[in-house]
Amino acid sequence: MIFIIFFIAAILVVTAAIHLNHCGDVISKKTSLSGAVVGTFLIAGATSLPELTTSITAVYIDNPDIAVGNMLGSNVFNLLILAMVDLFYRKQRLFQRINQHANLPSAWISLTFLIIISLSLLVPESIQLFNIGIEMYMIVIFYIFSMKFIASDYEDDDGSPLTKDLPLSSAIKGFLIAVVVVFVSGSILSIAGDHMAEITGMNASFVGSFLIAASTSLPEFVSVLAAFKLANYNMAVGSIIGSNLYNLKLLVLTDVLYRKGAILNSIQGTHLYVAILGITMTLFLIYTLIRPNRIGRLGHYIMPSLFIITLYFVTSYMIFFK
Repeated sequence: MIFIIFFIAAILVVTAAIHLNHCGDVISKKTSLSGAVVGTFLIAGATSLPELTTSITAVYIDNPDIAVGNMLGSNVFNLLILAMVDLFYRKQRLFQRINQHANLPSAWISLTFLIIISLSLLVPESIQLFNIGIEMYMIVIFYIFSMKFIASDYEDDDGSPLTKDLPLSSAIKGFLIAVVVVFVSGSILSIAGDHMAEITGMNASFVGSFLIAASTSLPEFVSVLAAFKLANYNMAVGSIIGSNLYNLKLLVLTDVLYRKGAILNSIQGTHLYVAILGITMTLFLIYTLIRPNRIGRLGHYIMPSLFIITLYFVTSYMIFFK
């Protein structure tokens, strides 16, 4: 029965995420907001709702490994999604069709957050203030000071046509309805995935970082594909980078809600591997954003995406058998 519930929830998440992108595309075309801004803030925030619900639920049932693993694992899975889409549509050369400057600030900030978390995981007992790890305060302070870099220097998209024209008011209403559906169905998807994991007997660290993280990242996967189909490449990349930023900010919230001390002090050491994986994959992403657009050979172009995909599966194998 739990497998049927999981499948139905997955269908609802996919359907809502597609509608989310259609409405987001209309909003980006009919307002002064660019596709990168819509992807980074509106869609990324909405598609991160399943991660939020899953981690809050994990805190409630006193399973910090799933709470943290879900956030960190979703980040690396999101980057895997982007790499796989880039590899599959390699002839379109995704990263040569976007506003690289618009997406770089969010990527650098996400990298900094992951470095802070990794350094904290290396310390046996991190400093706490009001039962919250000092690293979470650092993330919040850094994010506040970096907001001006995220909000500035965005450009409009290339004027690609709308596949589904809607009045702006209808697009906004449709977007909000899709958000609710993603929240509810994504939550069911996460809970069902948790029960499925319990049946298989896998450890909580692997379940949170890979199984549940992959489940809650399903909206991001559909968002990228739908945005790519709409030829809104800035939205495709922006939704992934923005979603990773949201996930790391939501990790702060899980620490606030976890009242048994700093949440990073209560998890297994294998999460450090996931955090380091996130750093490495983000560095490859940044490289694709800053390298010159004129790359002759297709094999040279797809190398970063191939490295990202390989790193993900090698690390997954290592953690599963650790």
